[in-house]
Amino acid sequence: MPMVEMGQTPVIERGYRNPTRPGLRLEVLTFTDLPPRLPHEEYRRVHRLDFHHLTLVHDGTGTLMVDFVDHPCRPGTLLHVRPGQVQRLPTGPDGGPADLDATIVLFTPDFPPRLPTTVRVTDDPFGPASWQLGPDDHDRFRRALADLAAEYADLPDQDREITKELLRQLLSGILLRIARLPAPDTGPEKGAAQQPYRLFQHELERSFAVLRQAHDYAARLGYSLKTLNRACQRATGHTAKQLIDARVTLEAKRLLAHTELPVAAISNRLGFTEPTNFNKFFTRATGQTPGTFRDLQS
Repeated sequence: MPMVEMGQTPVIERGYRNPTRPGLRLEVLTFTDLPPRLPHEEYRRVHRLDFHHLTLVHDGTGTLMVDFVDHPCRPGTLLHVRPGQVQRLPTGPDGGPADLDATIVLFTPDFPPRLPTTVRVTDDPFGPASWQLGPDDHDRFRRALADLAAEYADLPDQDREITKELLRQLLSGILLRIARLPAPDTGPEKGAAQQPYRLFQHELERSFAVLRQAHDYAARLGYSLKTLNRACQRATGHTAKQLIDARVTLEAKRLLAHTELPVAAISNRLGFTEPTNFNKFFTRATGQTPGTFRDLQS
């Protein structure tokens, strides 16, 4: 995991690199393996990844930040940070590394086998960042990760191509187990009842910088605004407009945190006609000006 500072950028852009198995697009390690690689102060910094980061916590507590939302870590916590998201590694009360016993799996988007289109885990930008597993699920995932770790450790002594394929299949099994987990606090999805919301999610991801009004999304998707709002509220408790504004705010935070783009350039990239309009929007959404938010990420 290289650490590349971009001038005075307060975020570390982290591209995938496996230091122990060069060329392998998967790495299995423990949380205690991380501190020797990273200076203590980097646990206070925000990182943006271009790879997947799975963590299963077995013991200890801490706090992980994903896309500016804090997620408590405790035994049984399963975490998934996706490419493009920003994170702050699990920290303890002092801001340094949390005291965790945890298994970590890092992998690039192209490493696992292609899953059926109905199974959205690695390519779902809206997937949950954390689950709190019950004892049975925790034990099941722990065994699966132990199998993956054992094969990873044996790679130098086994047929490389066969073992590499086995690692891909074992990882696929873990991802399929994740796909079976109910969304946190919501229970299983309701199939067709979720369809308008899912279509809206994906259209929002494509168009948030150019479409800002809920009725435009409803028209593009072929639903009435009332139907779209009902689907969004059923799934999230928020209206379509609230979700649009939240997505624009998240992108603004990412750009402020991990680039040196001027606020005016960020405003233009996000479709605002004037930087003053962007400043008002961001301040209303976050309670901070864009400049204040950027300064607090350092």
